[in-house]
Amino acid sequence: MTMTTGSFETMKTSRLALSLLGTSLFAAAPALGQEGPDIPEPMVFDMIRPLTAKAGEIEVNALAQRDLTGPRGELEWAPEVEWAVADGFAVELELPLIDNRVVQYKMGLQGKLGTIRGGRGVHGVQYLGLHDREAGGWTSTLLWLLGNRFGERWSTMTMIGVGDVTLREGNETGMIVNHSTFYDLNRDTVLGLEVNRQNGEGAYWLLMPQVHRALGKLGVQGGVGAEKGRGERFRPRLGLRIIREL
Repeated sequence: MTMTTGSFETMKTSRLALSLLGTSLFAAAPALGQEGPDIPEPMVFDMIRPLTAKAGEIEVNALAQRDLTGPRGELEWAPEVEWAVADGFAVELELPLIDNRVVQYKMGLQGKLGTIRGGRGVHGVQYLGLHDREAGGWTSTLLWLLGNRFGERWSTMTMIGVGDVTLREGNETGMIVNHSTFYDLNRDTVLGLEVNRQNGEGAYWLLMPQVHRALGKLGVQGGVGAEKGRGERFRPRLGLRIIREL
């Protein structure tokens, strides 16, 4: 097989990204015990527990989404389990479905790198691996996470990464940016706006205003926003996540 210059550069980029993932997770170990700010998790682009999670924390949740207009009227939903295996380090297993059809298998790793701004900020790294049951193949996503708290009520979570860092020829690497701004209305209620942008083969925009409500160990997140795929117009989209901490 002849390797083109483009595919060689793509593989070099992929190897570098995976090397950075391993280095970042290894370097995170001394910082795992550090404290950090309390920052909500985005509803759609879910984190694998907060970066400040303590060893032994377990959460099960399920996200359901559906376009309210247009040709894609199926229910997209995904139950998952998240487990903090050490302070600041968590793993997840997720089962994405469309209606009653399992379409993917997904796993994730997330590690805390440390705190910044005198403990008012926290950052970490996240890896997501996904096997597509219908199209076949394995795709990987590598993200840097940055959370900041501004006073008692305002906070942000920014996630920046590469959409596919698998070591295969011909993959089209896409940039992913997810930014959420939160306002703590009271102790149990959070208002948020999540903006998700991805380019590359699966380019899209997502704007999702949302409300988070805590009910003891049960949490509910819901919102109605808009999503736009490549070559399409914005369409209204409904999202709901149910969370249970064990």
